[in-house]
Amino acid sequence: RAALMRQNLELPGGRVDQGTRELVLRTMGRVPTAEGFLDLIVADRNGYPVRIRDIGRVVDSFEEPRSLARLDGRNAVSLIVQKQSGTNTVEVVDRVRARMEQLREVLPPDVEMMVVKDQSKFIRASIHELNFHLVIAAVLVAMTILLFIQDWRTTIIASLAIPASIVTTFAFMYWMGYTLNNMTMLALILAIGIVIDDAVVINENIFRHMEEHGLPALKAASSATGEIALAVSATTLSLLVIFLPVVFMGGRVGRFFSSFGATVAFAILMSWFVSFTLTPMLCSRFLKLRRKRGASKEKWLWRAIDGAYGWILAWSLRHRWVIVATVLALLVSTWFLFRIIGFDFLPRDDQSEFEVAIILPEGYTLDRADQVFREIEQRIAALHGVTHVFSTIGDTTGRMTRGQGDVTSGTIYARLVDLEERTRHWYDPQFWLQAIFRTPERNPRYFTQFEVQRQARQIMAEYPELRSAVQDAAVVSGAGFRQSMIDLNLRGPDLARLQEYSEKIMAYMRRNPAYVDIDTSLSLRKPELRVVIDRERASDLGIPVQTIAATLNTLVGGEPVTKYKELDEQYDVWLRAELSSRDRAEAIQRLMIPSPKVGLVQLASLARLEPARGPASIDRFAMQRQVVITANLEAGMALGDAVRDLSQFVDSLNLPADYHYEFIGRAKVMGESNQNFLIAFITAFIFMYMILAAQFESFVHPITILLALPLTLPFALVSLLLLRTNLNLYAMFGLFMLFGIVKKNGILQVDYTNVLRQRGLPRDQAILEANHTRLRPILMTTVMLIAAMIPIALGQGPGAASRASLAKVILGGQTLSLLLTLLVTPVAYSLWDDLSRWVARRAARPPKYPEGAEEQLEPQQPAAALAGGETEPEMPLETPAAVRRSKTRLAEEMA
Repeated sequence: RAALMRQNLELPGGRVDQGTRELVLRTMGRVPTAEGFLDLIVADRNGYPVRIRDIGRVVDSFEEPRSLARLDGRNAVSLIVQKQSGTNTVEVVDRVRARMEQLREVLPPDVEMMVVKDQSKFIRASIHELNFHLVIAAVLVAMTILLFIQDWRTTIIASLAIPASIVTTFAFMYWMGYTLNNMTMLALILAIGIVIDDAVVINENIFRHMEEHGLPALKAASSATGEIALAVSATTLSLLVIFLPVVFMGGRVGRFFSSFGATVAFAILMSWFVSFTLTPMLCSRFLKLRRKRGASKEKWLWRAIDGAYGWILAWSLRHRWVIVATVLALLVSTWFLFRIIGFDFLPRDDQSEFEVAIILPEGYTLDRADQVFREIEQRIAALHGVTHVFSTIGDTTGRMTRGQGDVTSGTIYARLVDLEERTRHWYDPQFWLQAIFRTPERNPRYFTQFEVQRQARQIMAEYPELRSAVQDAAVVSGAGFRQSMIDLNLRGPDLARLQEYSEKIMAYMRRNPAYVDIDTSLSLRKPELRVVIDRERASDLGIPVQTIAATLNTLVGGEPVTKYKELDEQYDVWLRAELSSRDRAEAIQRLMIPSPKVGLVQLASLARLEPARGPASIDRFAMQRQVVITANLEAGMALGDAVRDLSQFVDSLNLPADYHYEFIGRAKVMGESNQNFLIAFITAFIFMYMILAAQFESFVHPITILLALPLTLPFALVSLLLLRTNLNLYAMFGLFMLFGIVKKNGILQVDYTNVLRQRGLPRDQAILEANHTRLRPILMTTVMLIAAMIPIALGQGPGAASRASLAKVILGGQTLSLLLTLLVTPVAYSLWDDLSRWVARRAARPPKYPEGAEEQLEPQQPAAALAGGETEPEMPLETPAAVRRSKTRLAEEMA
């Protein structure tokens, strides 16, 4: 070994000065040809040189294969291109594909180059689906405005808030360095249903002033905007503080949702600016009323809705404790709903690809592994919908030493027909029948990735000697890489005890059909040949253990000792014993070990060989042995339920004090995300209260408004249960958004109630009149948000499962809780008002709104007058005749 390294060198030797010239001195010691190694002198015995040809031979051959790749049954060479952190996946893939087209021109005709796994394909399809949803959501929102207002000018003016807010948001995204990815596109779709709210509320109020009070467009725009400015600002700022904590949320989930929160927050801020500038200006110039007063509210449908709500609200004010009892019952039901709903980390998306990670029995050769993989490949390729099968055996990362690496592990990657070709779309009538009645799909053309995975899992069940896992495709895979849903880490000092506990846990999991692909990182069945050294004999011969181990590593395993250069290429020169000297234990015992005292000594004279079985690998964490139990979950078992189930069983084992268990992987990230969401929610709740308290100059009114928040929670959970969706990361973010959206209704209700009370209406009458007046904008904003969510909830394209979870929470929570929140806020307002009056009487101070003293209060001044400008005398916003009519109507309803 040392002789080969010393005699195959080419080194510089300095320079030679020859007057005006300078020469470089170079020692030419490299062997020029492969046969030249035979003449190298490696030793000298009794005056005679010993050459390599005297003790061995030189073979110009190929490196011993320790891995292989195969595509659709043909041998292949796999190349993995992984982008750097922070770069755009689609751009990287485009550059790689462009380079591939250049390389195809120089490849031989019998060499085919193709892309098997392309992340950008799923991203492009998902973005395309989101673009479609973006257009559909905008159209549905505009149709909603037209349905309620029935005026095309108002519809166009309000709809212009969408492009005005979204286009400026694009500029913000460019400035922040955000790209159009799944998160930012989802943020823009959600923003469509939110950014138009402020413009619609102001537009509707202007339209109402023109329709009901007969004001010209310019005066109506000024007075109506000033009247509702406080409420709109409060809704915008309180909604803004919902998303700002998300931007600064910690952990991996925080980085995941940071761009989402920032995009929505800026879009909301721009919508507020647009609603106070562009919308009033357009209304004052282009809005014209060509119908009689109140025409938009005279349709039978609106009169039925308005009349039914007025009767229910009046009844609720007379029976307030019924509403209180209902609210308490709903709050109690929330605890039970949390107990029965499943918790998950991320929903599984149909990506049209999956993998089968396989670990063969220890001791299999590469040829035997190849035979097993070929058989499984053929069976998976025959499954319905599979277009390509790509297999890798052994290490494919390039991190292992050449000639080394385990050949008993590998991965089979399967590519399916694109999702668009095997799924029903929302315009297919059969899609609605299956969604409503949950009927199974009978057409073989339509199937999901998960059905094919279930079939592949049935195939792998016929190979009990293999350890396998059918899993979603990993970003970087190979060598049996597994990304399991369940990762349970056991730690302790004794490996035998860890094995005992892990076997009990795995036996429990196998009894539950919800756990599949169960495996452990501990394997004590790897065959090995142990070299047991006689230390006294080795010491007498002067041979340390390191010398024995290094010699056996070189002779049996082989070792690259130098380089051979041929033209412009360099090749490794390996030193290794002949196959006949290392193919069995008896031959290995005859190998010679160098001794400084007696020369060469046979291994048998100082050690013995013992066959045994040992661990394939030993893992440690925090200076302790560890065993990781992995498993996947069948549909119907949520990750949170599985973690709770396994935790209860492991606790029942009563592990000793020095043994611990911990869930890692997805379960750990899920726990961290729940904590981060709780912190973000508490922070947002505090900021919401502070903003509302400052806006209303009251400590009570924010409580009245925020009471509606917990009432949406049970309805959102019920919608998830009805739609058979777990409470995952996206659904939890939907709850987070729902809290910010629902309170907007309460702000409009409370603000206008205060305005009417300032104008002299008694409390109950002010509550009824305010809720009648604000019912239309509340219904409009609610229906618009629902309309924007419907395309996302019904989406069937790539990435639809993740987006649908968020949309279903908002749809169910907003729709089911609408009526109750419309009743709870006025009832809570009246209860808090009674309490404040009682406190005022006990404190001997006058109440803020004394009943029956409305003649002492002057009507609210127009916005321009409040700003200090000179204006013409304007008619009151509520004429005496209108007040008398409303009093008569509301008195009849109260009766």
